[in-house]
Amino acid sequence: MSTHSPYLPRRAPIDAYGGGGFRFAGMGHRGSLLILPSGMYAWPVETVADILPDAFARAFGEAADTDFLLLGTGARRLSPPLEVSQAFLEAGIGLEIMDTGAACRTYNVLLDEARAVAAALLAVE
Repeated sequence: MSTHSPYLPRRAPIDAYGGGGFRFAGMGHRGSLLILPSGMYAWPVETVADILPDAFARAFGEAADTDFLLLGTGARRLSPPLEVSQAFLEAGIGLEIMDTGAACRTYNVLLDEARAVAAALLAVE
């Protein structure tokens, strides 16, 4: 799957996560996932160590349509480097960090409320 075009050209609820991927909209995706107003994308990030400001370039490009991004850091909540938080502050996007399961559940609730939410989710086994 290309990281340049969306896997799904819209946001959809997360039906399941685990086993190294996600299920949504009747489809499965193996690997991490970036969900933006423009769609759902493969996200080439595997660990918290890979989470650097450049990993969010596409999200920053959609800042006008995004109030905040939920960052799911895997099986447990881990903090990315401080420069990530600073980049979100500069882009005018709020950043909420939690484990991937909590991020999926929170994303689903906020999507149902039609909130301007995005998510970056590390896959968990």
